[in-house]
Amino acid sequence: MPTGIEPITAEEIRSLIRDALPDAQVRVRDLTGGGDHYEALVVSAAFAGKTKVARHRMVYAALQEAMVQRIHALALTTLTPEELNPAEEQPSGLVNIQTRNPR
Repeated sequence: MPTGIEPITAEEIRSLIRDALPDAQVRVRDLTGGGDHYEALVVSAAFAGKTKVARHRMVYAALQEAMVQRIHALALTTLTPEELNPAEEQPSGLVNIQTRNPR
């Protein structure tokens, strides 16, 4: 981070994203405690029909200057509300079971 620039807080990141995507549910976590490596989960209906790249671009656009000067690394997960809760779309009683072939 450049000298004289204060680290960004998780709350600032959350606020910038919410300003751009008002319906978004946003969780931000500082991965190192140093204020420059973050992980964010952003859930928004605005992501529907968009590619992963387009979704990430929407979030990066919201963070503009912060991405240039105050955030060194940001791990993003971008989902629609339906992708966050896929189990709610399945009829009750269905269970997904994965098995391994014995060798």
